[in-house]
This record gives sequence, C-alpha cells and structure tokens, in this order.
Amino acid sequence: MNPSEIIAHAKEKGRKLLLEHEAKSLISHYGIPTTKVKVAESEEDAVRAANEIGYPVVLKIVSPEVIHKSDVGGVKVNLKSEEEVENAYKSIVNSVKENAPNARIVGVLVQEFAPPGLELIIGLIRDPQFGPTVMFGLGGIFVEVYKDISFRVAPLVEMDADSMIKEIKAYKLLTGFRGMKPVDLNALKDTLIRAGQIGLDSDEIAEMDLNPVIAYPDGLKVVDARIILR
Repeated sequence: MNPSEIIAHAKEKGRKLLLEHEAKSLISHYGIPTTKVKVAESEEDAVRAANEIGYPVVLKIVSPEVIHKSDVGGVKVNLKSEEEVENAYKSIVNSVKENAPNARIVGVLVQEFAPPGLELIIGLIRDPQFGPTVMFGLGGIFVEVYKDISFRVAPLVEMDADSMIKEIKAYKLLTGFRGMKPVDLNALKDTLIRAGQIGLDSDEIAEMDLNPVIAYPDGLKVVDARIILR
C-alpha cells in the first residue's frame, strides 16, 4: 500500500495511531531505511518470519492500545534461534494479556535486530502556526533526560538539515568523540529532509516519532516508528 492507502486503512479501522509496521511501510516509501519487519499471528508464523529475515531478531507486540510496548512485557530482543522465537512469542502474548487485558492483539512483529550504534530521534510535529516541523536530537531515553533537540519548519534543504544537526549540544558525538567513529552525516541530513517531505505530503499526519534511529559510519536505520493521525 502507498502512504495514502496506509492512512486510509487505519482510519477505516477507527485508528488514529498507525501500527509500527504500517508506519515503517509509510516512511519506506520515502526512502527512509528501516529494519525489516513481518507481522506474525502464530508461533509458526514468527519462526518462518525470523528464518526469512535472518537471526538475530526482535519480537514486539502489535496492538493499537499498546504504545509503550516494554511496559507490558511486549518486547524480546536478540533472539538467535527458532526455540527462542517460539518462547518469546508465547511470553509476549501472555504478558500483554496479563498486563493490558483490554488490548487487542493484532499479532507479534518480527524485526531485524539492528547492531548497536548512536541512537538518535527524528520527529515531525504539525505546529498550528508554522505547519509541519521537523525535530532532531539524541534518541532513546536521552531525548527525555537531556531534551537536547533542534527544530526546523518544512520543507528542509541540505543547509537546514546541516544547521539543525550542528545545533544540538551532543553534536561532537556525531563527528567522532574519544575514539567513536563519526556517523554518516549525509544519510542523516537526507533523512531529515525526507521527514519534512512526509509532513508536507500528508496533511493527515499530526505527529511522527522515529526513535531510535540508529546511526552508523555508513548509513542509518529506523528501529521504531510511531505515527499519529489528526
């Protein structure tokens, strides 16, 4: 499905939140790299998907009612065998039923395991005055702790993306600090520009969070994606 079809499908189902695989499919249409994902509806499906994607894999709950998956035991990482995938599938489903009994379980997402790198966040908000606005900063828990972020109104050109990257206090981490390898700044700038374009193309999108985005010396990968509709 193309981005407009993905959004229309969610709205038909009465949802304002795209499921993670839908969000990743949408941003993939814009050339933003994401981890490979498949939705499994059984243990057998999960094993089949893991074998296709290649080990290690991550399993995550797919439910419109579960936003913070880890809080309800809905995530298992670095699974390296069919047996581990089967056990993780059972554990996730049982844990979510226990901790979020009203949550509808669509399935379990089987996802490529992304190697460690520098965790970043790329976001999109729809400002009432300025319209679609791109956000950038350190990702994972760091965005909540340090709030070291920058903003630019879409559309972005390379100079905008470059300046918002250099604006954050943690910029040194991106360029190689104390033996760390520098990340691929060209890939990062390209992704920021594309994120802005998503906001311009899709009026229906109220908010987008790509967090974490794992940045490497060569390229980057979106590990988790959340899109909220207006």
